Amino acid sequence: MRQTGVKSTRRSWIHKKLLHLFWRTIGFLPDSPYVSLKYFSLSGRLPNLTSPMLFTEKLQVLKLADRNPLYPVMVDKDRAKDLIAERVGPEHVIETYWVGQDLDQIGWNEIPLPAVVKPTHSSGYGLFLRTPRDVEDLVRNNPGPYWLAQRHDAINREWAYADVVPQIIIERMLTNHGAIPDDYAFLVFSGEVALIRLRLRRDGDAFECIFTPDWQRIPEGGGCYPDYPDTISRPAQLDAMIEVARKVSGGVPFVRVDLYLAEGSVYVGELTLYPGGGFPGFVSDPIDCYLGEFWDAQLKARAPARPVQSAVALGIE
Repeated sequence: MRQTGVKSTRRSWIHKKLLHLFWRTIGFLPDSPYVSLKYFSLSGRLPNLTSPMLFTEKLQVLKLADRNPLYPVMVDKDRAKDLIAERVGPEHVIETYWVGQDLDQIGWNEIPLPAVVKPTHSSGYGLFLRTPRDVEDLVRNNPGPYWLAQRHDAINREWAYADVVPQIIIERMLTNHGAIPDDYAFLVFSGEVALIRLRLRRDGDAFECIFTPDWQRIPEGGGCYPDYPDTISRPAQLDAMIEVARKVSGGVPFVRVDLYLAEGSVYVGELTLYPGGGFPGFVSDPIDCYLGEFWDAQLKARAPARPVQSAVALGIE
């Protein structure tokens, strides 16, 4: 039985433990000082929350100030499926086999394998169920109570999750030519795709790379995983994927739309409003700057103030 995600190893175990200890220590603080200190612990600088310039700073403001009632629906992996079907069609929705809170209540004879099991309200947790042995391991270990206890609204102050009922979902496991499909994350601002982050597994190792919407590769993306060393061809369905991402986003200021290509079809995995909790580390500093300018451009309906310099800094011109 394998986890659905591959953990990044860029921070040492001790460093991670110390960070988590610090975050628990400051957990009593109100949202604004809490996210400021957590941001500082990850970057060595305090975020500018009054006149934010960076993408990560603006994500913190989105968490603190934007209370769009649609957001809890978008981040709920169960309820988001109806929204996706309404906006782009049911053919882009991954089939659900079961939703609930108690894994002991599942009639496993009715669950086709392979499948994926994961919480509806949290990221970084989940398991692939390929064989009956995987199901036996899941039932014996029963991670359900631990998964249901995770609260992004508390640990990252991600407001939208406060209105999500924690559940566990089992859905069809997508495959592409017999393998787990690559993960295409489309960063969409007010309906316009800014960048595409591709995460892939090759020979058991995790990699990522970043592209512009016209599939120009940005060197040294500086994300959670090493850059993939080889060339990645432009997907034949890229235009269709961009259109799906644009329509699903619904014009909100920002959302990350995760898409998969499986046997020629495009599927929406999930919608993420606050990737990485909005904290530094999941994007490089140049991309943090570039996306901050891009976000301004979309909000103000004008071009970025320094488009040429930003593109050069990213290495895409």
